[in-house]
Amino acid sequence: MKKTLAVALLSAFVIAGCAARGVRIAELKDQPTKYATRSVSVTGVVTTSWGVPLMPLQVYNIDDGSGEITVVSRSGRTPARGTRVQVKGKVNEVAVFGGRSIGLHIQEEDRKIR
Repeated sequence: MKKTLAVALLSAFVIAGCAARGVRIAELKDQPTKYATRSVSVTGVVTTSWGVPLMPLQVYNIDDGSGEITVVSRSGRTPARGTRVQVKGKVNEVAVFGGRSIGLHIQEEDRKIR
């Protein structure tokens, strides 16, 4: 019984550690290399959104109160301005110039309207 419980608890910790980690946008911007190519979860309000008709690429910005970040999506429609969303995805940047991240964004893997 104790061994089964120990295995179950260990499995739960491993699964929880593999899940996307919720972070503040300010933290992503302050330490972009720490989160580079890692899946994270960010919850905030959509401030702007745009897409090109007939193109499978949408872009929107979200603000969580600590900062704003761009989200690049290939799924569905862009959420409307003012919508509260939870976004899970990989942190990427277009380039690094002089130690500064340029084009920091989240490549959306999943989105939930809150």
